[in-house]
Amino acid sequence: MSIAPRIRPPFRADHVGSLLRPQELRDARAARAAGTMTAAALRAVEDRHIAEAIAKQESIGLRAATDGEYRRAFWHYDFVSRLEGCELYAPETKIEFKGGVKLPYMLRVNGKIAWKEQVFVDDYKIVAGHVKTAIAKQTIPSPSVVHFRGGRQSIDPAIYPDMEGFFADLGTAYHGAVTSFAEAGCRYLQLDEVNIAYLCDPEQIAALKARGEHVEGLLDIYAGLINRAIADRPADMTVSMHLCRGNFRSTFVASGGYEPVAEVLFNAIGVDAYFMEYDNDRAGGFEPLRFVPRGNKIVVLGLVTSKTGELESKDDLKRRLDAAAKFLPLEQLALSPQCGFASTEEGNLLTTDQQWRKLELCVEVAREVWGSV
Repeated sequence: MSIAPRIRPPFRADHVGSLLRPQELRDARAARAAGTMTAAALRAVEDRHIAEAIAKQESIGLRAATDGEYRRAFWHYDFVSRLEGCELYAPETKIEFKGGVKLPYMLRVNGKIAWKEQVFVDDYKIVAGHVKTAIAKQTIPSPSVVHFRGGRQSIDPAIYPDMEGFFADLGTAYHGAVTSFAEAGCRYLQLDEVNIAYLCDPEQIAALKARGEHVEGLLDIYAGLINRAIADRPADMTVSMHLCRGNFRSTFVASGGYEPVAEVLFNAIGVDAYFMEYDNDRAGGFEPLRFVPRGNKIVVLGLVTSKTGELESKDDLKRRLDAAAKFLPLEQLALSPQCGFASTEEGNLLTTDQQWRKLELCVEVAREVWGSV
């Protein structure tokens, strides 16, 4: 069948954003950390590899291109730690992924949260200056990242004696961020929202309750934060939301289908599109897609895994698209990897060639299923 090509993002074949770091870039970042390379020299290496990555994305037929998150060590911390009032620290008890790998840092709030530094805005402009056939896509962590892992315990009570003030300032800061990207010309912005997916996992809910968090109503609070952040954005600016259950060196944190959050996710949050992890049984079935309103909202199905190098079968992908189309029309579906290939600079356990082949596969399947990318 042939369906009219999409004019605005997301596209029929799309991707979450992060890419495996080239070895030269990894070496340069290590040299900078060791003090043997200047910031300017590192920036030059990053600039060159970002230009190459954008050209590669365009050459395989992708209609959206990112900088691969090449300037970041972490998909989230590099952004949120530069918000006014937030800082990284090394906790005694670290976030542990399945398989035993641990993140070395956590975030805490030690001042009034505000958007003052133009975090990543200049980086976006560089991507926009390099794209030729694609649209420049910018990714940032969702505001829930500032709260979920540390909660009340990570927020200085002298600064925020009540959580209402904290959430109000956080929403306002993110509104400033979205506005700044819009003013810089960004028309494709993605909020990486892992924590709403974590709310589908009974183990994660139990952990929140164990540390004294008020879990009831938390989904609605996160929905309100996102809506505050994207309010008054330009009419031609697409905002997508990426949901996954953790992605660090090919490991994960959470499990559970989307059913517990689906109605709020699709109907109370005003984003235009959803990148949804669906590469294995941990994500559950497609039944929650029945809550997506018919019309303009798009669900990009993450059927291709970014965690391993084994290439998916076209026939299997098409069968799964057909299964999803029983709950949401094919016109409102698209295809992508389930997450980025390098949510941290270490990257997932596959090769660069395997990464590009998976992205090419998304393009090929999109052309065969929808008639266009």
